[in-house]
Parts: sequence; structure tokens; C-alpha cells
Amino acid sequence: MKKLGIVLAAILVLSLGAGVLFGGCSTEKSAKLKIVTSTSLIAQIVERVGGDKVNVVNIIPPAQCPGHFDVKPGDVQELADAQLFILHNWQGEKFSDGLIASADNEDLITVKVELAGNWMTPQVQRDAADRIAAALSQIDPDNSVVYQQAADEYKVMVTAKEIEVNARLGQVNLSAINVLCDEQQAGFVAWAGLNIIATYGRPETFTPQVIKDLVDQGRAGMVTLVIDNMQTGGESGKSLAEELGVTHIVLSNFPGGYENTDTWEKALDYNIELILSSISE
Repeated sequence: MKKLGIVLAAILVLSLGAGVLFGGCSTEKSAKLKIVTSTSLIAQIVERVGGDKVNVVNIIPPAQCPGHFDVKPGDVQELADAQLFILHNWQGEKFSDGLIASADNEDLITVKVELAGNWMTPQVQRDAADRIAAALSQIDPDNSVVYQQAADEYKVMVTAKEIEVNARLGQVNLSAINVLCDEQQAGFVAWAGLNIIATYGRPETFTPQVIKDLVDQGRAGMVTLVIDNMQTGGESGKSLAEELGVTHIVLSNFPGGYENTDTWEKALDYNIELILSSISE
């Protein structure tokens, strides 16, 4: 009986050891990939393409301008623990080089998704989905088919939303609506079909002469709408609109800029509703 007890005890110890060993391997294998993104434009696509295989941490708040972002110690730590950093590589994201160096993560893979055009437009969204699927496949090739399938499904949704929005926009002759707009919104505004008379830059670029020239262009072009960009403060064109006696609206270039607009399609709907409401006033 004594020998039997010793044998049973040994079996129990081996079983527990095996449970810890294989349990640890299972946990490690099923752990989500940690992906850090520079903006919500990228983050919301990564979440949908990566699904339950990724944990996404976004750095720049959606209502903030990437060019005026200050890195926090917590951002460095997030990158130090990540497998992948996906960013736009815009001029306003120059903070990224210092952030990557500070994270000192030798295993970190950095992918810069450079696409021409405004990211709120459907074609850029479709292109971005493919680029992001490729980035996820780079660090997790075993699931590349899953990522590309999710990207394809996302693109189908984007196209359906594009058709829906174009049908709404087609009910109004937007090409007859003359506007002044923030240069950061020009790509989206042109896609929507509005006629851009002139664009303007950040508030710090406004001088008395710049303002006078814009007002003169607005009057000559019979502008009826001034469109600002939330992420550059949303106030640049307000004085222009007041001087011209026309409507002023503020669009967002990022999902999540306004409440309940955390996805691309919700942010798109919000922008389109602002435009259509402003011209019906």
C-alpha cells in the first residue's frame, strides 16, 4: 500500500506539471496580438479586420490634431509591449520616430500605411483595409486568410455605404453649392460633390491679408457655406462665415471625433448629415 501511495503521488505531480506546461502553451498560443495605432482611422479598421485575434491600442485621440500631439509616458509603455505599430506617416506624425526609439522594443514591427486622398472617402477605406490585412498577416501569417477575408467583408460594407450615401447626395445639386473649406477637408468635400472656391490652412496661418483674400474670393465665388475641420480646432472659418453672412459647419476627419461616431460609416453619416442639413437651411 505504501508503494501504491508513492506511485499515485508521483502520477499526481506529473499530471499537475503537465497541466501547467500545456496550459501555459495554450494560453500563449491563444493570446491576442497587441497592435498600437496612431489614429482612430487605422484603429477601427484593425479592430474589424483583426477581430478577436487582436488587442488594439490607439494613441492619438480622435478629436485631436496629429500635428499637435504630445507623447505621454504611457504611450511609450504601450509600444514597448506591442508586436505591431501601424501609422499613417503624415507630416503631423513626426512624433513617431522618437516614440519608437523610446519604446526600445527590438521585436516591434512598424508599418506605415501611406495612401493618397482623404481617409474618410470610400476608396481610401478599401485600400486601407487591404494594407492593414497585409500588416497583420506579416506578424501572424497563420491567420492571413482570416484577415484578408475580414478585409474583403469590410470592403463590401464600405461599397454598400458608398452607394447609399451617393444616393442621398444625388438628390441635391451639390456642384451648385460654392464653399470655402479647411484644406484638411478638401478631399472629402470634393468627393461629396461640393464646389470648392478656395481652401485655407491652420489658424496660425491667418493674417489680415489672408483673411481679406479669402473673404474676397468667397464673395466673388458666391460662397454659401464655410466648412471647418474639427481636428484643427473647428474655428478657423468661423470668422469668414460671419463676414460673408453664410452657414458654418465643422466636419470630422476621424471616427470618434463626434459622439457615437466610433466607426467610419457612422462618422461618414454624421458628416453627410451636417452637409445636407446646412444647405437645406
